[in-house]
Amino acid sequence: MSGKVAVVTGGSRGIGLAIARALASEACNVVISGRSQEKLEQAAARVREGNSGNGRILPCVCDVRNFESVERLFAIVAAEFGLLDILVNNAGISQSATPVEKTDVALWRDIIDTNLTGTFLCTRTALPLIKRGGTILNVISVAARDSFAGYAPYNASKAGALSFTQTLRQELMERGIRVTALVPGAINTDIWQQVMPDAPREKMMEAESVASLVLEAVVLSPKANLTELVLDPIEGAL
Repeated sequence: MSGKVAVVTGGSRGIGLAIARALASEACNVVISGRSQEKLEQAAARVREGNSGNGRILPCVCDVRNFESVERLFAIVAAEFGLLDILVNNAGISQSATPVEKTDVALWRDIIDTNLTGTFLCTRTALPLIKRGGTILNVISVAARDSFAGYAPYNASKAGALSFTQTLRQELMERGIRVTALVPGAINTDIWQQVMPDAPREKMMEAESVASLVLEAVVLSPKANLTELVLDPIEGAL
């Protein structure tokens, strides 16, 4: 993987940061994006710490909800590297439990725009840079299939992202671009402080478990594709 170029959205913490570190350890050039320059700089420093790989780590501010912001991100990728081998659509947000009748319209739009539209915008903009043998990995959630009461916007965004991923895979087969849906169960990240502060985080999986699956998906033969990777806590977390 030495010299490959990867973009990880939502790369400043949690699953995205773990994926960025895993790719960097294999000597990939890694572009991490997020909304906060300060957090991205801190994340980039963490990625570089103890990293034996010789790839570049490039933090870039990007709001995946905004098309112009996404265009700027991939214009930087094109200018710095000329191509893209790996796109990890990981940026996502969640919510506290709220019934549909009390769900604020702004909250609905923010979650759909981030988790679903953001995945579309990044993919659409990145595709001209991805050639045969490239890989697109969309980090989704078990909520795409097992909806949870009180989380209608999040459930809908992830179900839509899974359907989008399946459609994309069909469209890109002939171009030799792999498309993988990463479908993790409960991962012990900071997002639980907002979603469910009392959740049994000691039973949850580590973000590094998802990162290891990303490496498995991108080192396959160009003739092979891991279409869907489902990862569940062995004890069940919720």
